[in-house]
Amino acid sequence: MKYEVMETSCKLTLIDAADLTKQESELLTKAHEAAAKAYAPYSGFRVGSAVRLKSGQIVMGSNQENIAYPSGLCGERVALFAAGAQFPDEEIEALAVVSPSPVAVEKAFLPCGGCRQVILESETRQSTKIKILLQVRNEVVLVSESAINLIPFAFNVKNGALRADNH
Repeated sequence: MKYEVMETSCKLTLIDAADLTKQESELLTKAHEAAAKAYAPYSGFRVGSAVRLKSGQIVMGSNQENIAYPSGLCGERVALFAAGAQFPDEEIEALAVVSPSPVAVEKAFLPCGGCRQVILESETRQSTKIKILLQVRNEVVLVSESAINLIPFAFNVKNGALRADNH
């Protein structure tokens, strides 16, 4: 029996918040504002997100929990779906996701699998990469130049066929 080994690599950059551009800092600030509006009475884990469109417009979202789990929605998806609904023809340039939660693990804060897949599909739909900024509290920032770094073996549609591959 012959086995083929598949490998992939993911590039995430850890940077100090002081080294961000003005636009990146502004996007993170908006994500923190969104996190303050999160509805998280069950988990206590507040998440805020902000999407910057190519026009410069910023769309914010926060996690919205519901007692009928899993009826709630993560902050990333709230922001991305709102941007898609309100500005369907606008390209998304960047996405900032933050958590001020004391239980969030510094340097390891990443979107859930469902959100990773939604971010990647947003990239696929617009045929351009989305820069992703992730921050816990006001500490260091984890940066990815594309969603594929967060979910390398994602579901993807190529030529009308659904398949899992590494982009």
